[in-house]
Amino acid sequence: MGRFLTIIIVAILLIGGGIFYWRYFWVFGEGVKSGELNYVVRKGYIFKTYEGKLIQSGFKGGMAGSIQSYEFEFSVGDKRIAEELMTNSGKEFELHYKEYLGALPWRGNTKYVVDSILSMKGDPGDKQISPRQ
Repeated sequence: MGRFLTIIIVAILLIGGGIFYWRYFWVFGEGVKSGELNYVVRKGYIFKTYEGKLIQSGFKGGMAGSIQSYEFEFSVGDKRIAEELMTNSGKEFELHYKEYLGALPWRGNTKYVVDSILSMKGDPGDKQISPRQ
C-alpha cells in the first residue's frame, strides 16, 4: 500500500509540475509589435515589475460610431530595456516580445513580455536611431 501511494503522489507531482511549466514558462508565441510608446512604469505591491503600453497605428471601431486605437500592453523583464524605454517615451519603437499562457507576479502583470528593442525612431522626420547596447 505504501509503494502504491508513493507512486500516486510522485505521478501527481510530475503532472502538476508539467502543467505549471506549460502554463507559465513555455513560450506560446513570439512576435514584433511597433507603435508609439505611451508609457513604461515600475509598479507592484510585493513584486515591482515594469509595465508598458504601446499605441499602434490604425484604428478599430468597437461600437458603431466609435473609434479606438490598437493598444499593446506588455511587461518588461530586463531593467536595462525598461530604462531605455522610459527615457524615450513618445517615440516609435519596434519591440520583440514573448507570449506566455499565464502571467507570473515576479515577471509582470501581462502574458506578453518584451525581451528586446529592435528599432527606435524619434519624432517624424528624424532618422532611425539604434538603441544602446
